[in-house]
Amino acid sequence: MKIKAEGLLCPEPIMMLHKAMQGLKSGEKVELYATDPSTERDIDRFCKFLGHNLLTKETSTEPFYFLIEKQGSKN
Repeated sequence: MKIKAEGLLCPEPIMMLHKAMQGLKSGEKVELYATDPSTERDIDRFCKFLGHNLLTKETSTEPFYFLIEKQGSKN
């Protein structure tokens, strides 16, 4: 699944990611593309809080790219 959140500001990218993760099974992945600089910090916190795996984080150029793998049954 891909989430295109370019041009959106916090908290919209995280809200979109959270909604997408609720529809996934453990082990499935989401790609998130965003341009809001706070997304980098927010994605780290989101994954740590909910126990998901942040597999890839590329923030040297826009759009920022994140690959997140759903873990467990937490939403």
